[in-house]
Amino acid sequence: MAMSPIFQRKADPMTDIILPLLIGMIVLTALFHKTPMFSVFIRGAREGLDTAVSILPSLVALLTAVSMLRASGAVEALARLLEPLLSKVGLPAETLMLMLIKPFSGSGALATGADIIREFGPDSYIGRVAAVMLGSSETTFYTISVYFGAVGITKTRHAIPAALLADFTAFLMAALTVRLLM
Repeated sequence: MAMSPIFQRKADPMTDIILPLLIGMIVLTALFHKTPMFSVFIRGAREGLDTAVSILPSLVALLTAVSMLRASGAVEALARLLEPLLSKVGLPAETLMLMLIKPFSGSGALATGADIIREFGPDSYIGRVAAVMLGSSETTFYTISVYFGAVGITKTRHAIPAALLADFTAFLMAALTVRLLM
């Protein structure tokens, strides 16, 4: 029986060597420094699980809020409201949904970006702007909930407005950069 194309890959000697070399270097360094590798590994795994458990409530709340916002139609209504303003500053109106979803959900933004690229084409101005937007901005609320939740910060103060301003700047620069390089 033939293997599925998903599991077939071309042999690349460099990538086949890198991971074993990295693991070997870690083991040799630990042996050289007389580090108890297993106990250090177990302690790191325990700390990783503790971090995952501590951020879980924030993640559940964030994902619930994003789902409710999308299902309510509020995102589409806000997109229609902001469309004239954003087109005046040089942002394609077709990328507005992407700009609204990106700060909340990376997977939602990726799906929205894929829809934009499928509709307008990867070589179109709109498709390129969407692709650059996906790579040049952050899922702000996810990042803040994960990192602030992991260390127990409950008052974000200026972090959210500053991060949203950075996202908007990234969106503007994505459109400008694509316009200059096309």
